[in-house]
Amino acid sequence: MAQWVFLWVLLGLWRPGSACPSPCSCTSTRISCVDQDRWITAFPLLPTEADMENITDIYIANQGDLSAINDKDLLFYHNLRNLTIMGSRLMSVSTQAFQNSLKLQHLNFRDNSISRMSWRTLRNLNISSLVMAGNPLQCSCENLWLGEEPEVHCVGDDGQRRTLNTVTVPDCVPPTATLTPTTVTVEEGSNITLTCNTTGTPSPQIIWTLSSDITTHKETLKGQNVLRLINVSSHFYGSRVSCTAENTAGQHEASVLLDILFPPEVSLMNVTLDHHWCIPFSVAGNPQPRLQWFFNGRPLNETQFITTLIHDYSESKYHGCLRLDTPTHFNNGDYTLLATNPYGRQEKSITAHFMKHPFDLSETSEPAYYGDPPIAQRDDRVVYVVVSIAVVTFVLIVLMLVFLKFGRNSKFGIKGPSSVMSNEDDIASPLQHVSGGSTTPSSSDLGPEPVVIGLNKIPVIENPQYFSSNNLLKTDTFVQHIKRHTIILKRELGEGAFGKTLKEASENARKDFQREAELLTNLKHEHIVTFYGVCVESDPLIMVFEYMKHGDLNKFLRAHGPDAVLVGESQQQSQQPVQQLSQAQMLHIAQQIAAGMVYLASQHFVHRDLATRNCLVGENLLVKIGDFGMSRDVYSTDYYRVGGHTMLPIRWMPPESIMYRKFTTESDVWSLGVVLWEIFTYGKQPWYQLSNNEVIECITQGRVLQRPRCCPQEVFELMLGCWHREPYMRLNIRQIHSQLLGLAKASPVYLDVLG
Repeated sequence: MAQWVFLWVLLGLWRPGSACPSPCSCTSTRISCVDQDRWITAFPLLPTEADMENITDIYIANQGDLSAINDKDLLFYHNLRNLTIMGSRLMSVSTQAFQNSLKLQHLNFRDNSISRMSWRTLRNLNISSLVMAGNPLQCSCENLWLGEEPEVHCVGDDGQRRTLNTVTVPDCVPPTATLTPTTVTVEEGSNITLTCNTTGTPSPQIIWTLSSDITTHKETLKGQNVLRLINVSSHFYGSRVSCTAENTAGQHEASVLLDILFPPEVSLMNVTLDHHWCIPFSVAGNPQPRLQWFFNGRPLNETQFITTLIHDYSESKYHGCLRLDTPTHFNNGDYTLLATNPYGRQEKSITAHFMKHPFDLSETSEPAYYGDPPIAQRDDRVVYVVVSIAVVTFVLIVLMLVFLKFGRNSKFGIKGPSSVMSNEDDIASPLQHVSGGSTTPSSSDLGPEPVVIGLNKIPVIENPQYFSSNNLLKTDTFVQHIKRHTIILKRELGEGAFGKTLKEASENARKDFQREAELLTNLKHEHIVTFYGVCVESDPLIMVFEYMKHGDLNKFLRAHGPDAVLVGESQQQSQQPVQQLSQAQMLHIAQQIAAGMVYLASQHFVHRDLATRNCLVGENLLVKIGDFGMSRDVYSTDYYRVGGHTMLPIRWMPPESIMYRKFTTESDVWSLGVVLWEIFTYGKQPWYQLSNNEVIECITQGRVLQRPRCCPQEVFELMLGCWHREPYMRLNIRQIHSQLLGLAKASPVYLDVLG
């Protein structure tokens, strides 16, 4: 088998000889032409455009018949990053040669026959290194820009070699450009006049760069170039107008931003339900408009339950939402958004219907409800009502007696439809998916204050956090049932691993809920959040977990880090400033998480979403691994949406999980390395300076996170051991725990500073 794998690797790296120019050798990403006996006569090309797009490196040496690079030689090498042509007879490079190779970073033209190289050849390229030594460059104005490198020489008219950066060429002065006015602030519909003054020898050419939609008029008067922008609109707010001066010696650019003042423009969208009810809106305007909501024609007083949120800002456009927390039929009506600024005002209205009136007997289509469903219509004949109540009461008594007699022998009782409804506590963030706990008869015996998660309807999407097999579930698993009257529901915590509220339930979804509870019952460890049981007497179905005083680990790290004041996390529960975590305390946290992961691995359980947001902190710096679903609304930026609904924590995932959706114990080891990085950066987001797409590119190309400033070298070496590209080369989870435990024991932890 290993031989076949090696053969496939070779086939992936090497292309058939027919796909490569005969004097050269090729792989999927590299072309090399170094045969001194057989010379190439032109720049090497591959048979198809796709082949050339994959090339990132071209190396050519000792080729006496290669004399020029023309406009179209690199036309399809879009991803070329390194180009080397050395020891050959290359004489000229077209100024358009690299117009399609915009990713080019390194150029090496050492020891060729190039006499002239215009700066225009490298226009629009971000070149990191350019090597021109060993070429018979002329001491001309065209080559002076190359004098920044001390080892570049040129040949003068007298045939003498000189260092290029010491040569003075007559009538050769690089250009300069200045633009007036330097700032532009005008109202929409106005005209703008810009003047570009230039210097330089030879006399520079002037190029204006601006949006093609702007109507312009250009004039040239006595060395000044004037541009008039006519009837500018709000769409050009933030646009940049540039004046570029170019001559043989180089180029220089001056630019100005357009600050266009314009009245508000309002756009309202239909009301949506996404954990909270929301009326989405977009408002454009400069300066920023003042927003005022009206409800049924009267000013709307915002409270903690009805509030305006601005969640995105781009240039002069603001995107936000009027959020309503648990609205009732009293909130049904017309909502108007008025936006005003010094240049005008605009308003838009929308009708929102959140809940049917509880005593509305009209036959209407059922809306999407956030609370309890509407009561059934009343029968006008009282006698029928009395008889019906008596019958129902009798049936309920019989069913209760049957349940009391046989219900305890039932493995799991699920009735009715299923949807997620979570109930919050003050700061603890409970989990839904991973636990191991004792079986108790009621919530009053569950510790200081258990946390419950209610389930009313379960969506039909298969939970990606589990194995499809039931190998973790014991045949005699008994899920503890807790009496409803012993549970007090407080506040909503967030959306759980089962997903968002759906209107219909399915048998598969109910089985997912049952499997969830059985799996939680079987997981029991001191560093796994404790699961106490379920309550399924009526809707909503409820899961009960232990209460963890300090909430999730990510917020805890930020609140005990150097930037706690900046992120506003340091004084959430008291006015007393919180002491920063020490290195010993961070090691103590890390070894506890590693201990929990050792247990999960021993149970053949793959977490798939290990991160500090999914760990909880209790008294005396006790840390436990929790679930991956509850934190997704709070930490939505940590996830990357794929398709319609799949959310992936790509910043914590190894290459094989990103590219192939392969999750193993080794992929959890990678995530554990990222968790260590989070701990020693006090809760920073991995790759916080990059977008999700850039993160995917970095990880799949083999880049890793940098060492945090306060991280010991031994811990960083552990991180690197977790981040090997090949899964089999990563450290074993038991090794990681053993080393962290040793480091933690060497640094005693003083827990009393945490309060």
